[in-house]
Amino acid sequence: MLVLFETAAGYAIFKVLDESKLQQIDSLYKEFDTPEKANKIVKLKHFEKFQDTTEALAAATAMTEGKIGKSLKKLLKKVVAKEAHEQLAISDAKLGGVIKEKMELACIHSPVVAELMRCIRSQIESLVTGLPPKEISAMSLGLAHSLSRYKLKFSPDKVDTMIVQAISLLDDLDKELNNYVMRCREWYGWHFPEVGKIITDNLAYCKFVRKIGERTNVAASDLSDILPEEIEAEVKLAAEISMGTEVSEQDIGNIGHLCDQVIDISEYRAQLYDYLQNRMMAIAPNLTVMVGELVGARLIAHAGSLLNLAKHPASTVQILGAEKALFRALKTRKDTPKYGLIYHASLVGQTTAKNKGKISRMLAAKASLAIRYDALGEDTNAEMGTENRVKLEARLRQLEEKGIRRISGTGKSMAKADKYQHKGEVRMYDPSGDSTIPSTSKKRKFEEVEEEESEAPVTPAVKSKKAKKEKVVEEEAETSAAAEETPKKKKKKKDKKEEEPETPEPVEEEMAVTESTKKKKKKKKAKDEDDE
Repeated sequence: MLVLFETAAGYAIFKVLDESKLQQIDSLYKEFDTPEKANKIVKLKHFEKFQDTTEALAAATAMTEGKIGKSLKKLLKKVVAKEAHEQLAISDAKLGGVIKEKMELACIHSPVVAELMRCIRSQIESLVTGLPPKEISAMSLGLAHSLSRYKLKFSPDKVDTMIVQAISLLDDLDKELNNYVMRCREWYGWHFPEVGKIITDNLAYCKFVRKIGERTNVAASDLSDILPEEIEAEVKLAAEISMGTEVSEQDIGNIGHLCDQVIDISEYRAQLYDYLQNRMMAIAPNLTVMVGELVGARLIAHAGSLLNLAKHPASTVQILGAEKALFRALKTRKDTPKYGLIYHASLVGQTTAKNKGKISRMLAAKASLAIRYDALGEDTNAEMGTENRVKLEARLRQLEEKGIRRISGTGKSMAKADKYQHKGEVRMYDPSGDSTIPSTSKKRKFEEVEEEESEAPVTPAVKSKKAKKEKVVEEEAETSAAAEETPKKKKKKKDKKEEEPETPEPVEEEMAVTESTKKKKKKKKAKDEDDE
């Protein structure tokens, strides 16, 4: 039996001397305790060394993909084909099938072979002669790095450090430009204050100041290369009636130097922006299509690198840049932020306020896929980013239209969705039962209602404010009670007044009621006389 063993330094072919020892798989490791014992079991037949790391990487890559590399094919034809009757022990069953199909060699893969490979690996330094241990370890480390770079598709052109530095410098230039322009406007505003409101563009303002100098030179100057005709005419008119102070030539010279600095920095900023666009399209084309080069570069800079950004989930990408607001919301138990740096993307910017949260969530989900595709994918095109952006734009239109398309029918008409309303019975709480105030009023505190005598309660007449009128009302009440057989009875309550229908009563009960009312009226008259 022959054994194909792969190392970082090259391929080794071993011949098994005693195949009977292989039957005892549990105690096979004891036969490889020492180099002397190992040499009695297997013997090196041939060793094919790799020339450089590139060849080792190609061989390792082909082996991981289940293919036969050029060096392995050459070795099998040179050594193993001469002994075609021997079986070839292979550690990878997939590779063994390919060798058996293309080279017509009998390959074997079993647990015994796996244990034999492990034992050979433990004594590889003594079994392979002429290969120092330091060289094996160095080649193993180099091959590991090369294989990792190959798997991650690492390329020196895809260095995201340049993007991090470029976007940081771009932000610094914007801050400096704002400070310089503000100082220039304030400085030159003492001499020609009216032009500050006429020319709003900062770069055009600095070019105007650099070309004109003193405002007396405006009338004789041609500003067509800097300003439009309308603004030029307005500036010339304002120069004639300007209220600014006079300045010396030395002051104008220093203001001109400051304008030169602003113009130079603006030109360099435009050049840096073009460079950033090119680098973003080379490193992260799909992310650039989704959110734009500036937002994409800021996301990469905030995460540290493109690979670190690819490790973040979509929910983290959505609020990246709003960490301060997030932890403040968690601390105060309020609503967490819906977006961070991704808020400045064009898709989120063109959305209405109520849909910004939904679009930012969907954009973060698609952007995280684009980031992983750019960081770990093989292709460098932006097809996936373009497709996802089209889907997001269609979803955005659907949200803006607030329409739900019908499943059946033509599909062109929009279905109207009624607002959901709960139709169940809702019971309201009655707070009247919670009141502890007595229901009887102060006017009735001396009156006694006799409900047992009659079905409907009888309430006495209301006491009037004036004592003189009270007697006349009482006499009228007596005559009306005697004349009418079925009087109307009223009940006064604190909250509401209800009139009860007329009900005929027996004559005997009527007489009893009138007698009781007469007694009460006499008592009231006595009390009123005592009060007077």
